Amino acid sequence: MAPGAAPVAVDAMGGDNAPAAVVQGAVDAARQGQAVVLVGPEDRVRAELKRQRASWSLPLQVKHAAEVVEMDDHPGRAMRSKKDNSIRVCFELVKSGAAAAMVSAGNSGAVMAGAIFVLGRSGAVERPAILSVLPAVKGSPVLLDVGANVECRPVHLVQFALMGDVYSRRVLGVSRPRVAVLANGEEPTKGTALTRAAAAALERSALRFQGYCEGRDLLAGDLDVVVTDGFTGNVALKTMEGTARAVGVLVQEALRSNVPSKIGGILAKNALLAMRKRVDWREVGGALLVGVNGVAVISHGASDARAVGNAIGRARDAARAHCTGEMGEAARQAADLLANAGETRTTQGRRRRAPLEA
Repeated sequence: MAPGAAPVAVDAMGGDNAPAAVVQGAVDAARQGQAVVLVGPEDRVRAELKRQRASWSLPLQVKHAAEVVEMDDHPGRAMRSKKDNSIRVCFELVKSGAAAAMVSAGNSGAVMAGAIFVLGRSGAVERPAILSVLPAVKGSPVLLDVGANVECRPVHLVQFALMGDVYSRRVLGVSRPRVAVLANGEEPTKGTALTRAAAAALERSALRFQGYCEGRDLLAGDLDVVVTDGFTGNVALKTMEGTARAVGVLVQEALRSNVPSKIGGILAKNALLAMRKRVDWREVGGALLVGVNGVAVISHGASDARAVGNAIGRARDAARAHCTGEMGEAARQAADLLANAGETRTTQGRRRRAPLEA
């Protein structure tokens, strides 16, 4: 952000490794010039800053929040009963303009609830979604929803596509994003009533709609925005994380199997480290909550300092784009697209009549 710009509010108490890893990540970001306000019990946060010998000259502030939302707390009840919790205070800073964005590795349901309670939905958005940038072979494709909405209706998937298109253009710089619906096959007869209705509506939109895609297409880099319900998206995301971890272990075991392999591993060390970094979820930092009147990034519960620092950077970039209002306006198209998407032509050149449901 430019000098004097509002800082990123960081929930110092969110995640498995809080407050130590969160404070360290915030300090690292501040050392690179990013203004940060750490939110949590002031004595604990300042004690951690002292332990890490953070300089008083860094662009770091501390905002007191007396309460913490635990991982097993009910999101809605916690937001109502713990009025002074660190997640809610972060959102209040964003709403007031004292912070440009917020980051939390805490209870993701509570982050979702806090965003809706404090910031409210943007424009015509019915359900905010969690958007994640994928570590693809090329480009920076985004997948949404990855966990906010387990059960969806067609209007939600269409709104996800419209919001994802805005994010891809405004934040990631893709001039005309390629959009697809995740299904169990590329043929228009595959999928469910949900995906068929959403696809029929998106074919009538001005988006660069590519039809259905399969799970194997997510990391190829030939698409820019992929939409699905939160249950499927979360399973897909966690499967990719697990696969990357397993591949890393298998590669290490193979390189230790014999002397020639060990020598090859030494020679290929830099290339292997670069590959590992590319698929490391910590490099992504976190997932953006789209569809609310403000910028919020939800980090992995196991985030370390590097993940927190990258999440702060992602929040900063999204705040700079000033596109939350544009997403809310784009979502208004969904109802009309569904209402008018009777008989339509698919990207494979076939025709079908999709069962519509708004």
